[in-house]
Amino acid sequence: MLKKIPKWNLVLVLTLVAEIIIFGLINPRFWNVNILLNSFNDFTGIAIIGFFVTFVIITGGIDISGGSIIGLTSVVTGILSQVAGLNIWLSVLLAIIVGGLCGLLNGILIAYAGVQAMIITLGGMLLYGGVAIVLVGLSGASTYEGISGFSQQFINLTNGKLMGIPHSVILFVVMLFISYVLLHWTRYGRYIYSTGINQNAADYSGIDTRKIITSTYVLSGLSAGIAGVMLTSYLGSARADFGSEYLMPILTAVVLGGTLITGGKGGVIGTALASIIVGFLKLGLQMGGMQTQYIGLAIGLLLIISVSFLGVPEFRSNVRRLLKR
Repeated sequence: MLKKIPKWNLVLVLTLVAEIIIFGLINPRFWNVNILLNSFNDFTGIAIIGFFVTFVIITGGIDISGGSIIGLTSVVTGILSQVAGLNIWLSVLLAIIVGGLCGLLNGILIAYAGVQAMIITLGGMLLYGGVAIVLVGLSGASTYEGISGFSQQFINLTNGKLMGIPHSVILFVVMLFISYVLLHWTRYGRYIYSTGINQNAADYSGIDTRKIITSTYVLSGLSAGIAGVMLTSYLGSARADFGSEYLMPILTAVVLGGTLITGGKGGVIGTALASIIVGFLKLGLQMGGMQTQYIGLAIGLLLIISVSFLGVPEFRSNVRRLLKR
């Protein structure tokens, strides 16, 4: 069984176990299962987007607009339900669709217009974030306070529990299962890998790579919409700046999870493990007394190390030579 598990995933599992042991020794409260499960609220949104950004990066692209789509879908949820008076669940559905439309715009411009993914998603990040701020202003709500007054039923969407398990953990598992099935058990997933390995060869083999690439950005946008709704429920208000700090954690989770930034290789199990590692790292450092502003240093270090080991074969071979001496 061990031979069937990617080596990097085993490294991630060992890292996670070491993390739990070390932080538990520093502060025994870290071993409290309830504390660990409740901490999923802080990184489930990152993981959900990361699962489908993994699809994007495997095709050879990149999506950095997810954080802004979170803010936009959060604001749309608030305006439709609290200002326009629509049913909250209809508002949630429409907000997630808005996220998908943002991803569709990104995908069409990248796949059909041939514009570089970094440029389009950077522009999308600025555009969607700007639209969210304008919408908040038009609604008459304070940009700082956002739109509040949501029903307790909506608040419980994320803050509630089912048989003692937080809803955020359940959502994490459900989205992981959906993304895993799509990427690893379907023809669509094989097309994603083929596109990332060699797009020209995939085109010649009859795969419509432009549709495949576009669809990955749509899924990324939809996942950002789900994360935006989740964050709105968790915090009880809708604000345009939700997700503004999600960019680096999302990319860290995907790359640390074993997905090559050059495309063609990766998987959502690694992204899931990396998301938990990053989430528990932040929790452990906070419980260990480290100030919040320094936690980003640890996450940045993780990103640099993972990119170096996974993306640069020469670096890995040089490290192995040094270790053998």
